[in-house]
Amino acid sequence: MKITNKARDKIQHFLDGKNSNGGVFVTVKTTGCSGYAYYLEYDDNQDGIIRIDPKYASLFEGVVLDYVKKGLNEGFEFDNPNEKARCGCGESFTV
Repeated sequence: MKITNKARDKIQHFLDGKNSNGGVFVTVKTTGCSGYAYYLEYDDNQDGIIRIDPKYASLFEGVVLDYVKKGLNEGFEFDNPNEKARCGCGESFTV
């Protein structure tokens, strides 16, 4: 998985606010009508800024994590070239 500078800066800002040496754990969970949803959570027991769940490592091949602002909305966005479909609400995807 690649991380854009914007996403890395936003994660680092979050971690600095936590005043901890932890990082962000990135995984997927089965949910929604298409199958998987991306999930990020703080993990104060890890080294490094990002750790990908090894169980789902293949789902993150070629993925780019970005932080985007669209109008009044902002947040992390996963661009996965391996996605085959995404549900109508955008919550879940399938590969």
